[in-house]
Amino acid sequence: MAINYDHLMGYDIPEVVQSYGERDVAQYGLSIGMGQDPMDLQQLPYVGGVQGDIRAMPAMANVLGHPGFWLGNPDTGVDALRLVHGEQGMTIHKPLPAEGTIRAKTRVVGLIDKGEGKGTLLYSEKAIHDAASGDLLATCRGTTFLRGDGGFGGPTGPAKVPHQLPDTEPDHVFQTQTRPEQALLYRWNGDTNPLHLDPRVAQKAGFERPILHGLCSFGCAAHALLAVLCDYDATRFGSLDGRFTAHVFPGETLRTEIWDDGSFRMHVVQRDKVAIGNGIFRFREDLK
Repeated sequence: MAINYDHLMGYDIPEVVQSYGERDVAQYGLSIGMGQDPMDLQQLPYVGGVQGDIRAMPAMANVLGHPGFWLGNPDTGVDALRLVHGEQGMTIHKPLPAEGTIRAKTRVVGLIDKGEGKGTLLYSEKAIHDAASGDLLATCRGTTFLRGDGGFGGPTGPAKVPHQLPDTEPDHVFQTQTRPEQALLYRWNGDTNPLHLDPRVAQKAGFERPILHGLCSFGCAAHALLAVLCDYDATRFGSLDGRFTAHVFPGETLRTEIWDDGSFRMHVVQRDKVAIGNGIFRFREDLK
């Protein structure tokens, strides 16, 4: 079944209503590697370590209201076995509360047909609202590369232009060690893809062992920016966009290089690979 442009652009992805609390907030923080230093008081509120001061890490927006693997539904016309996560972005409109109920609606906002044999770019957007007040809390953006679905006669452009990094040395470097079992912990945020859990599945996909979730790597980059540019003040965290360029194995070391203008990229130290490139961060006060 080939992609039908009008059908996929108007595809009704069911709204998700989700309640969460302090335990979920702490679990998310731990799952992206926060709290490894027991003496770091700035990280403790994000992992539930300070009674009465529990804070939601901004990048948790990416796992709230997750609609599930809807692209795997046969009626989408998508070859789900060949798709890959290409880019991720998020904007925090209001700081996420430490507990509450949210409503999240995901929709397709663009399709770019690269041609037969070249695939298709699918742009999606998830809007997260506070269920009680109706306030828009966050918007999450994703680009999925549908490798097996080009040449269906859809629009051919323009594609999103990636942010260009400065040609100077970075102003800051933030390094963190991922944990060998980190993917097994991160999966409890809602992503149970066996590629990240089962070594037999990973090997069939061409990897020597399970790889870290892309959104976990994205959360690690968000942690670096929260630490370096916001001094762990989540109320200053505005928007973040980046392009996935290489996988990460749990246990590897991640080095995030950051420029004062908000540009960043994240390297896998052991293999000298850029895991997230063309990154850009903005303070919330600069988005108004």
